[in-house]
Amino acid sequence: MKERPILFSAPMVRALLDGSKTQTRRIIKGQAPDWATFTDEEYADGREFFMVCGEKEPSGLRPILAAAHCPYGQAGDRLWVRETFSDIYGAGGDEARRKEEVMYRADGETDPYVIGGRWTPSIHMPRWASRILLEIVSVRVERLQAIGPDDAVEEGIERVRQDDDRVCYWRDYVTGGKVAVQVGSYRSLWESINGSGSWDANPWVWVVEFKRVAP
Repeated sequence: MKERPILFSAPMVRALLDGSKTQTRRIIKGQAPDWATFTDEEYADGREFFMVCGEKEPSGLRPILAAAHCPYGQAGDRLWVRETFSDIYGAGGDEARRKEEVMYRADGETDPYVIGGRWTPSIHMPRWASRILLEIVSVRVERLQAIGPDDAVEEGIERVRQDDDRVCYWRDYVTGGKVAVQVGSYRSLWESINGSGSWDANPWVWVVEFKRVAP
């Protein structure tokens, strides 16, 4: 079992904390051709790879076989969450100090001990300050737009309004409004993180499913 850090935005941290987020999608570096397929193979050393496979290029010139290793790990590995935080006394510390001396921006708090309300970006969070630990359940590869309604909900999208038992709305993360379908909400979440047009690009993504465990 290995542990690795992973970054999450404030809305997704809150979804992790309330248990509504059990998946994350991350762009694969070095995109495969549109016509490629992915299968999983496990080697003798136990490392799990996803193989980009195709019988031949569209031009018919040569077969393709390339390996892509998931940087987030495999089933059984753990991910500790990095989020924007403030170490009140600014002197570093350990897990014993975390609950009393660390504040987290996702909680909506203002740190009175830090001049100007400064926060430390998530990328700089040390392991001892992390409060969320995830265990990977599975990893797979798919195109971004292959996500369905159920998986969109597992991504932690926020239900913003329910008029009655028949009508449910979901948050639009770009406009701040609402949309009627889950995938539309997830599309807005993806574009709020990755920029305009990133959904239409429909990249290959790692789909990492996980469960929260005690830190």
